[in-house]
Amino acid sequence: MKQRILLITGWGGGEQLLNPLKQALEQQGYAVELSNIFNALDEQILSQQVERASQFDVIAGWSLGGELAMQLVDEIAQKTGETKLLITMASNPSFVAHENWPHAMSVEDFNQFKYSFEQDPITTLKRFGLLVTKGIDTSKSDFNTMQTMLHAQPMSLLKQGLAILEQYNLVDVLKNYKGRQLHVFADHDALVPCKIVQNMQKIDAKSIQIVTLENTAHSFPFIQVEKTCHEITKFIELDV
Repeated sequence: MKQRILLITGWGGGEQLLNPLKQALEQQGYAVELSNIFNALDEQILSQQVERASQFDVIAGWSLGGELAMQLVDEIAQKTGETKLLITMASNPSFVAHENWPHAMSVEDFNQFKYSFEQDPITTLKRFGLLVTKGIDTSKSDFNTMQTMLHAQPMSLLKQGLAILEQYNLVDVLKNYKGRQLHVFADHDALVPCKIVQNMQKIDAKSIQIVTLENTAHSFPFIQVEKTCHEITKFIELDV
């Protein structure tokens, strides 16, 4: 029996962005459910999401969704001792840079982005979307494709997502996680610098695999679906 996958989207766009990847994985025989981001800083909401995620074999996420996936597998492991397969796509365990984790957005740049969002959310979301697709030759058409897939998100949820991006530092979670984990990065990512791979390779976890996709932007999970699906299925099948 093929495994069950929980697929968590990123900040700002809604879960439909990952629907093409969901369909591609379902064509491979997996049972896949999409999840939007959620306020993991609220203990009650986090507990509910942990209970839901416990029903799946694989917890995967893109961008902020990848950080939420890291949090969920850690919570499940602490509560039950069970280790789920963890897959992240274009996700930084610490989105904002720290002294021991330099390859991330600077505190100053993040604060400026947060301020811009508070002042003019619509323009800031559009600028964010341009960054998601920036970096490769097809960025303009990719941005247009993304626009057709976006679903408007509640402002409260977007603000909660920014708070998570600002506060989360899950490097130690990855170091201590005993389950298998796959982290996929884009070589031309404008939001999560590819140099992060240098840091990720130093994480001394039990079973960690790091893949860098060539000629890809932050948008690869929904723009280069076949390539993304291939990496995911290859990783999962190793566990069968």
